[in-house]
Amino acid sequence: MAIKRITFRLYPNQAQNNKLHSWRKLHCYLYNACVYHRKTQYKRFGKNVNYFDQQNCLPEFKKCWPEYKQLGSHALQATVKRVDFAFQRFFKLKSGYPKFKSSRHYKGWTCPDRAGWSIDSSGHHGCLTLSNLDKIKIRGKARDWGTPKTCTIMFKQGKWYASITVECNPNRLQTDTGAIGLDFGVLHAIADSNGNLTENPRFLKSAQEKIKKIAKKSRQKRNSKKGVKASRRYKKTARAAGKIQSKVARQRQNWHHQVAVEIVSCNSLIATEKLNLKGMTRKSKGKRKRQKSGLNRSILDVGIGNLKSLIKEKVTEAGGFYIEVPTQKIKPSQTCPNCGHQRKKMLSERVHNCDKCGYSCDRDVAAAQVMLNYARGLEQASLDAESSSSTLCGSMRQLGAKKRQKLQSQRSGLE
Repeated sequence: MAIKRITFRLYPNQAQNNKLHSWRKLHCYLYNACVYHRKTQYKRFGKNVNYFDQQNCLPEFKKCWPEYKQLGSHALQATVKRVDFAFQRFFKLKSGYPKFKSSRHYKGWTCPDRAGWSIDSSGHHGCLTLSNLDKIKIRGKARDWGTPKTCTIMFKQGKWYASITVECNPNRLQTDTGAIGLDFGVLHAIADSNGNLTENPRFLKSAQEKIKKIAKKSRQKRNSKKGVKASRRYKKTARAAGKIQSKVARQRQNWHHQVAVEIVSCNSLIATEKLNLKGMTRKSKGKRKRQKSGLNRSILDVGIGNLKSLIKEKVTEAGGFYIEVPTQKIKPSQTCPNCGHQRKKMLSERVHNCDKCGYSCDRDVAAAQVMLNYARGLEQASLDAESSSSTLCGSMRQLGAKKRQKLQSQRSGLE
């Protein structure tokens, strides 16, 4: 059994829409109250507040604020747990100190179990029922459907969505016996070991001109430090730009799924490079900030991290193998796939020409071939280890023979 996440679009009427917005604000106020509670308890009294302390305060909290009774205990506990996760990430130095959230930026809430909601659907459209709310029409299509587990209500770009996790038996992809190495880049999105180059669609770059035209219409930006409120025109242009960016994200996600299915359907062994995308897209502290910001934008436009995760998920689901090659150790872009000779190359050198064996091909294709050779070496080493362990299995008869051999050698040495 596997856990899948399916997102449906909600179509509430006006009364349901107003109620969902009021519930979203209440969850936002609860989130801010939990952050303030932890902050003040530590600063004034030196006391650390954990999740269970705040969870035990919810019954008294609902007595003071009776409007929270209609939200359900499990949904409120999930919001409190969200605050706990934010502080855990802060203590592990993975993010900054949790901040207060405005209601217009708070996306939604989660129902962690089947209490308080139900869905009437077989994976293709249907209705969603929330406690203290009538049925809401939903639209969406799931490839796999099973037993619903959790439900997250979200508000994005003026639309309501329901993200539902389902425990199901996934319909596995049919994969072939091929093997391939993949090199990701900006000039070409993917270069494989067979010599095929997948062009970078550049969704964000094509939409950047539309965003710039819309941005020119706004006059006054919001500045909370100076007490400047955003104008109506600024809010209107921000919503229009957000719609374009969300469309770009959907186009990129759709392209990622198509490319991943095409790769996995032909290959059961996929070798890719191990990349530190967070370090690659870090802001520049030197003089060439504009060039580095443009490079970061191009890398993020490809969406390498999401593409790699989709390929890994699909190939493992189909019963294949996914291997990440350590690039700092192997150095695929500097190594010849034919003879293994290494030579440093400038970024302007787009063709690989080996000085030792004379092998020549595209630079990215050569790197993909190096990664495939490394993955095949690992596969062969694992097969050899399995064969050796099957012959030398360490049975009691072999152990006795080894002991007798050792005793005979000791006796012969004494004589």
